[in-house]
Amino acid sequence: MVSGQNQAEMNQQAYASYQKADKELNAVYQKIILKYKDDPVFVASLKEAQRIWIQFRDAELKMKYPRREQGYYGTVHPMCYSGYKEELTRQRIKTLQQWLQGVEEGDVCAGSVPIKQ
Repeated sequence: MVSGQNQAEMNQQAYASYQKADKELNAVYQKIILKYKDDPVFVASLKEAQRIWIQFRDAELKMKYPRREQGYYGTVHPMCYSGYKEELTRQRIKTLQQWLQGVEEGDVCAGSVPIKQ
């Protein structure tokens, strides 16, 4: 937040910050698809998980901000909504990055996550 911003500007800034996170998520997702293109079972599972994660994210947002009458959450609502959506998106990025970065050798529960080289 920049001193002297009005609420509309702060709402817009929060939304732009979410959009940046969403682009990062899509980039990570595409890198994983490319890296595992020769493993169709994994790719299908990733796509299913991502589709379900989007449903989860939207349900989380709806739980935090249930539909109420207009103005119920005040003028900060768009900023708060975008901020929470960004937080959930950044958590997802961190989760997915495991398939690009790998895990330490010895992690016997790594499943499809590669071991770091």
